[in-house]
Amino acid sequence: MNVVSHGDFARLHRTHHHPESRERLARLLETFAWEAAGRGTQADVLRCHTRAHLERIELIDGDTWLDGDTPADATSYECALLAVGTAIDAVERNAFAIARPPGHHALPDRAMGFCIFNSAAIAARWAQAELGLARIAILDWDVHHGNGTQAIFWDDPSVLYVSLHQWPFYPLTGGPDEQRETTLNIPLAGGCGDEAYVDAFERLVEPAVSGFEPDLLIVSAGFDAHEDDPLAWMRVTEAGFRELARRASVLAPRVAAVLEGGYNVATLPSLVAAALDGFGSG
Repeated sequence: MNVVSHGDFARLHRTHHHPESRERLARLLETFAWEAAGRGTQADVLRCHTRAHLERIELIDGDTWLDGDTPADATSYECALLAVGTAIDAVERNAFAIARPPGHHALPDRAMGFCIFNSAAIAARWAQAELGLARIAILDWDVHHGNGTQAIFWDDPSVLYVSLHQWPFYPLTGGPDEQRETTLNIPLAGGCGDEAYVDAFERLVEPAVSGFEPDLLIVSAGFDAHEDDPLAWMRVTEAGFRELARRASVLAPRVAAVLEGGYNVATLPSLVAAALDGFGSG
């Protein structure tokens, strides 16, 4: 699987000492060969978000906080549009989008949890509108539940959302009773590692996605379930992420991935490399 990204991710959206830092992307951009991605448009964003939310981000003119966890500055709008464009390019090219800020907590009308625009969700809507792909599955293995992605597609039978996440944990959604025909939440207790993730994948994820018969699978690829991540308490290893990616790679005729979390800058490159290896070996 090829990588798409943009050099400005290491320059824009200055978050200072926040875990979602420019350094995350600078390290990845130094590590991997990547193809340049384009910028998303307002029309792309409006497929999933309200105009009021888009305009609030566009008008930011200095350092601010969009919620208690999400910093922004005057460059965040441009960075978030680049993240949208990179996710769209990944879908078009069957590639891995290395981008920031992450997106899966972003709700239709507001930013949340480090996320501004929901890039994976926007890319799914773009694929339906521009590529004519009718059925999309989104698989989210970030350690946090993607409440924004779930909310966007809750009433849409054309998009299957499947999430493996630590629970109970931020954002306190995605519990065992929060299910729907095209929403599958798989809450896992803190401390779970490769064995628990692969077991859940085999028993629950694979039957659900295969049964849905998607034209495209988008993976919200967070790496904060890693054993050395500072923001959570899971125990997934490089080998675990490689195996998740390998199994995901065969679940649809088209597969793309979008970077979400993963906040240990020292380990993140090797985790992305493991996933890329897995996506390429399925």
